[in-house]
Amino acid sequence: MTKNLQSSLRRRRRPGNAMQAYDALPPELRRWLSTAALPWSPASARGIWVKAGGARDPEAALARLAAVEAATLRKDCASPF
Repeated sequence: MTKNLQSSLRRRRRPGNAMQAYDALPPELRRWLSTAALPWSPASARGIWVKAGGARDPEAALARLAAVEAATLRKDCASPF
């Protein structure tokens, strides 16, 4: 069965329970992830959230996540698969 998503990101397995990690995310971040264009791991989304100051300024953190996602989509669209 082929995948319908193609990305330049390499696939990797992360240890642990992804559903528990997702459930532990802040509600604003979970809401954003539910509408994201790319399949984010809870760990990578949380990392950007924390670095962008999500606890202090959720809107700025969500804007940062959107910018990172847009940059990845531009990169993927520019490169041939």
